[in-house]
Amino acid sequence: MDDQDLGAVGGEPAPAAPSFAPILATAAQANPAHIGLIMDGNGRWARARGLSRTHGHQAGLESFRKILRASTDFGVPILTAYGFSSENWSRPREEVSALMTLLVSYLQDYRHEFLEQDCRFIVSGRRQNLDPSIQDLIQMAESETQHCTSHLLNLALSYGGHQEITDAVRQIAVQVATGQLNPHEIEPEIIAGHLYTRSLPPPDLIIRTSGEQRLSGFLLWQSAYAELLFHQALWPDFTPPMFLSCIEAYRGRERRFGLVKNTDQPA
Repeated sequence: MDDQDLGAVGGEPAPAAPSFAPILATAAQANPAHIGLIMDGNGRWARARGLSRTHGHQAGLESFRKILRASTDFGVPILTAYGFSSENWSRPREEVSALMTLLVSYLQDYRHEFLEQDCRFIVSGRRQNLDPSIQDLIQMAESETQHCTSHLLNLALSYGGHQEITDAVRQIAVQVATGQLNPHEIEPEIIAGHLYTRSLPPPDLIIRTSGEQRLSGFLLWQSAYAELLFHQALWPDFTPPMFLSCIEAYRGRERRFGLVKNTDQPA
């Protein structure tokens, strides 16, 4: 397990967290440095057109490629995209197979776009649940892009927020049991340091499409003070101008992180 694997689980020690400081330095002023994307609505988009859910996921992939490219143009250095949740394994076998085939196609056919865009690629989640051939493609893409510094795509695959926190607690429990860590030393920073995303800053903004207003297990720990924005568009219809409007809405919000910004006014 190397420093690119952000998905250590169970009692395995968390590998050293790589530094993404050069990427964070590209953030445009007042923009979110890290945006989380819950790309919802592919199935409903397809159903409305009399198409299969697979066609919806394919259309969603094209939308995602446009948004990833636009994130650089709009000065957003880090995207974490909810690609496949741990709960998605319970979907019909045909749909899961189609999603995995689409993932393989993306990593094989469009991996060159990461290098063209100077985009570093990493994966967060229980990647050991994925087919070994997919794990190999992920590792290849991570290795090829490890020196990219313009922006970063963190793809959440086989990811669940409850699982992530559970895996972090297991790692910490092993350290306590072996005398490496005193229970009284456990602080939020210790827990955050064992999450899949331990090397990334928490998201500033989380966008969910399709009008649904919930996180569905996405970045549960990390999103404590994230701004949430729920967009009505189904994901395949979500365009770069819509993405920009979300960023502009974020700019207009006042983030207090539980504090009172103006002591002359009530919180």
